[in-house]
Amino acid sequence: MNQKSNPLLKHNAQKLRKEMTREEKHLWYDFFKHLPITVHRQKVIGKYIVDFYCASAKIAIELDGSQHYEEDGKVKDRVRDQYLNDLGITVLRYSNYDVNRNFEGVCREIQAYLEPLISQLR
Repeated sequence: MNQKSNPLLKHNAQKLRKEMTREEKHLWYDFFKHLPITVHRQKVIGKYIVDFYCASAKIAIELDGSQHYEEDGKVKDRVRDQYLNDLGITVLRYSNYDVNRNFEGVCREIQAYLEPLISQLR
């Protein structure tokens, strides 16, 4: 990932960190902040900003609002996911609805992906 950082994306990422959605705040403060590994919020990766990123596991976690389920959003997500996959990054996607209705299930699934890394720290 030796790509030049886009200053505009960096500024947008900082703004997004300050204006996280309710679901992003819930996942950040009630799950990621308690993990023994580093997870970044609104991380610039190449030409994209991902909601959450664990560099040591090469996992991006995306929370999707309604725009992601419209045809244009689906196409953009496929292109974005392919770009990230080509960098060796696994993308996990969850809807805001999932976070609101099944928070513990979402956390368990993410934890399962991160567990090999967390186990190394024990």
